[in-house]
Amino acid sequence: MLPLSLLNAAQNKPMLVELKNGETFNGHLVNCDNFMNITLREVYQTSAEGDRFWKLKECYIRGSTIKYLRVPDTLLDAVKEEQNRAREAGRSARGAHVSGVGPRGRGAMPRGRGAIRGGPMRGGRGRGRGM
Repeated sequence: MLPLSLLNAAQNKPMLVELKNGETFNGHLVNCDNFMNITLREVYQTSAEGDRFWKLKECYIRGSTIKYLRVPDTLLDAVKEEQNRAREAGRSARGAHVSGVGPRGRGAMPRGRGAIRGGPMRGGRGRGRGM
């Protein structure tokens, strides 16, 4: 399971975020991006020592400062199920393909820039002007 797919599924769900400096944030995920920067709402922030608390309406946390995230177990199960269903649907949509059979065998059109052996020299890198 990919962390960003889990975070995208966790939007509007409660989560706990611990930073590398020891501070913790409990709130509901509003948004996240590809750098794992997150925005939380209705946040309870706790100091690293655990002796001070703050209630914040909303806060932004830079992804590189995050030590770990904790999401509800039910969300983990739901995302796993969804990925399994998507994987199964992808397999059935592509059909059965046996390796070595099909369009890629002898006589098939080659892929890429390479020239056909014995054919005219075209394309590729560093072959001059071909005259």
